[in-house]
Amino acid sequence: MRPRITLVTLGVEDLNQSISFYRDGLGFPMQDRDEDSDVAFFELEGTWLSLYPRDLLAEDAAVSDDGTGFSGVTLAHNVPSKDEVESLLAEAEAAGGRIVKPAQDVFWGGYSGYFADLDGHLWEVAYPELTDE
Repeated sequence: MRPRITLVTLGVEDLNQSISFYRDGLGFPMQDRDEDSDVAFFELEGTWLSLYPRDLLAEDAAVSDDGTGFSGVTLAHNVPSKDEVESLLAEAEAAGGRIVKPAQDVFWGGYSGYFADLDGHLWEVAYPELTDE
């Protein structure tokens, strides 16, 4: 297996609301789709994000859809400054996301915060603050 991720699919409760969150709220570029399609694709730099109904995604993976709490997975988006961390978290909140952890200096030397999308998927927005030592 080649070490790369070509697609991340998020199981969502309300496809249209999630499309609006990612496309209109966060400005992700969405691939054209039929209105009655059960899936939406967003082209990102280096990979794709898809949204698919949670119950159908669980069925496809042959697992139960009754999971609650932390799934053990977070998505991350690195930005080039602390100001952009703050700005992107505010953008996500304005789009209907929930701030889970406000932006702050973190133990690994960077600056980051977390937001949850409409279905509770966790996104970290981070400024890695790399140094040339």
